[in-house]
Amino acid sequence: MLSVATPYSWHSSNNWGTNMIKNGNIDSIGGMEFATFRLKDGVTEARLIELSNNVEADFLSQQGELILHLLVRGADGIYADVAIASSQEKAEEYCQQWLDNTVALEYLELLEKDSVNMTFWTRIN
Repeated sequence: MLSVATPYSWHSSNNWGTNMIKNGNIDSIGGMEFATFRLKDGVTEARLIELSNNVEADFLSQQGELILHLLVRGADGIYADVAIASSQEKAEEYCQQWLDNTVALEYLELLEKDSVNMTFWTRIN
């Protein structure tokens, strides 16, 4: 069954007031997409979160084998978009579909293109 997780509200300096997609259980995980990136000059983290929420609501929530989607922030202005699916092939398929989705394309416009490093992974245990 497909569901979108309820908002998480953290009232700390982490500012984790975002939604995320969380479906299935850990046994369903077969593959993932992990993409690191920087934001273009002038783009705020708040705007990134806003558009990520839009992508989840208008696009990713329709993907039946997407188990988890979230954003994380690392050091020095690096972010990662993580999508976990039933298989690496599904993760790749969903990633490719971003290029045909208006809301997803708007999100991608926030990213510094030369900074994007996208990799795909298969679960092995």
